[in-house]
Amino acid sequence: MLSDKVAILGGAAKYDVCASSASTQQKISQASLGRAAPSGVCHSFTPDGRCISLFKVLMTNECSKDCTYCPNRIQRDIPRASFSAEELSTLFLDLYRRNYVEGLFLSSGVKGSCQSSMSEMLKTAEILRYQHKFGGYIHLKILPGCKSEFIDQAASLANRISLNMEVPNQHRMSMLSHSKDFQRDLITPMASIAKVLGKHPGTTHTTQYIVGAAGESDLEILRSTTDLYNEYRLKRAYFSAFQPVEQTPLAGRPSAPLMRENRLYQSDFLMRLYGFRLDDLVFDQAGDLDLTLDPKLMFAIKNPGMFPLEINKASFQQLLRVPGIGPRSAERIIKVRRQFRLTMPTELKNIGVVIKRALPYVTINGKHFANLNWLAKPRKEEFKQLSLWGIN
Repeated sequence: MLSDKVAILGGAAKYDVCASSASTQQKISQASLGRAAPSGVCHSFTPDGRCISLFKVLMTNECSKDCTYCPNRIQRDIPRASFSAEELSTLFLDLYRRNYVEGLFLSSGVKGSCQSSMSEMLKTAEILRYQHKFGGYIHLKILPGCKSEFIDQAASLANRISLNMEVPNQHRMSMLSHSKDFQRDLITPMASIAKVLGKHPGTTHTTQYIVGAAGESDLEILRSTTDLYNEYRLKRAYFSAFQPVEQTPLAGRPSAPLMRENRLYQSDFLMRLYGFRLDDLVFDQAGDLDLTLDPKLMFAIKNPGMFPLEINKASFQQLLRVPGIGPRSAERIIKVRRQFRLTMPTELKNIGVVIKRALPYVTINGKHFANLNWLAKPRKEEFKQLSLWGIN
C-alpha cells in the first residue's frame, strides 16, 4: 500500500535535519482541513526567508551500512520499503497539486550500492524537472561515497544538496561504522561538491552532525565545520543531538543534552554571522562548550580587557562582541549615531538591544549603567520613539 510506504519512509526521514521548524501536532480533533501530516511533511525556510512545506521522505530505508546509531542500519529488524522513481514523483506531484507541499526533500538508504541508490534519486528529480517541468524547491541528499558525476547531476537538478558528515573525523567515524571510510566516503565527495557548485551558482549545500554519538567534543565538531566553511563552500551546518534508537548498539547510551545542540548552533552563528573565530570561543579542558552560559557571554567574561565599550564610539564589529547586541541592533545603533548621541539605556532597548545582557559591557555617553535599579520607575520622557530618529 502506498500509504504504508509513506508512513515507513516518511517517518524514517525524520532524522535528517532540513528545517528550522517542523510540526506533526494536530491542534484540533477530527479536522477536515489543514491536517498536520503524521510523517513526511516538514517546514523549511528558503534563502529569501519564505517558509515552505516540504515532502520529506526516503527513497528506501533499506541500507547496506552498519552505522551503530542509525535506525536504518542493515542489522536492524524493521519493516523495509522502497519507492520507484515513477511512483515517488507521481506521489509528490499529487501532494503538490493538492497544495499540501511546495517542495521535495529526498534522501535514501544505500540499497545495493551508493551509485544505484543515487541513480534512483536523480531519476526522480529528472522526472519532476524535465517531464513535468516542476520549477519548485528540491533538496537532494548526496550519499556517502557518491561519484563526482552524480554530484554534478544532483547540483544541476536541486536547489540544495547535502552530504551528512555525522562525525568530525576518521577517529570518530571508526567508532560508529566499519563500512564507511571518512576520507573516501565523505571528504572526497565534499571536495567534488565544492567543485561542481562553481558550475551551478544557484545551488547550495549543507551538512549535519550527530552530536554525542561517538564521544566527540564540541571543539572537534566546530573545527570540522570551520574547515568545511573555509575549504568546501559549505552554506550551513546542522546539529542533531544523539537520541538512542532501539535495536542498535547504542540503544543503551543516554541522549545528548539538547542544550549542547543549542550551544553548537549559537557558536556556529557567532562564527558565520558575527565575525567570531574558533579561537574566540571558550571550551573546557575536554573541549566542550559551557552548558550554563551561552558562548558569547562566555567570551565577554573571559575577555574583561575588551570591555566596557562606549556605545557611541564602538565599531560595528566591536558591537557584535557585546552580549545582547546582534547584527540588526548593531546596524541600528550605527544608523542612530549619525544623527543623535545615545545617552540612556532605554534608547538601546528601543533599538532592540537586550539591555540586561548588554549593560555590564558598555558605557553610554561615558556612563556605566550595569546597576538596573533605574528601570524600576522609568521616566516617560526616556522612552523615545524610534520613528523620531527615522528607524522603523
